[in-house]
Amino acid sequence: MSLHRIGLLGGSFDPVHYGHLRAAQWALEAFELREVRLVPARQSPFKGPSAASSEDRRAMLSLAVADNPALAVEDCEIQRDAPSYTVDTLRALAARWPEARFVLILGSDAAAGLDQWRESAEVRRLAEIRVLGRPGHEAVVADAVPFEGLAIASTDLRAAVKASKSIRYLTPKSVRL
Repeated sequence: MSLHRIGLLGGSFDPVHYGHLRAAQWALEAFELREVRLVPARQSPFKGPSAASSEDRRAMLSLAVADNPALAVEDCEIQRDAPSYTVDTLRALAARWPEARFVLILGSDAAAGLDQWRESAEVRRLAEIRVLGRPGHEAVVADAVPFEGLAIASTDLRAAVKASKSIRYLTPKSVRL
């Protein structure tokens, strides 16, 4: 069986927004991927707890990508105990799909800290790393691919909801409901 390339875009997705979805679609086309799987972390080792539960974040992602057959939700991190380590995810997916080549899609801010990740050398061995230069982030990553994405932050969306402000046009309607 020939190798096919599957993109992996991880994060808290708390909540998912158009910036995440635009990055996934852009990477799909720019890196010639068969699909992009969005991987919600149960608990990032670099962040505090998510505001929304793992199940709610998975449900929001599923609603957000429902109309795009090239995007899917990969929930293996939610099904494992916390914290979520990318190396464990890559090992699990490589065992499930030995014919696939995984492309780990990172924002430049995340890529700048890649050396601090658990078994970072193994992460690099198990996946091709592609870095998107995120708007508004000054982290210098030599191999970042310029990405004119949408400067939207989940933190800002949570603050807006808490302040009873609209997040319309920032996240899909199905996620807002």
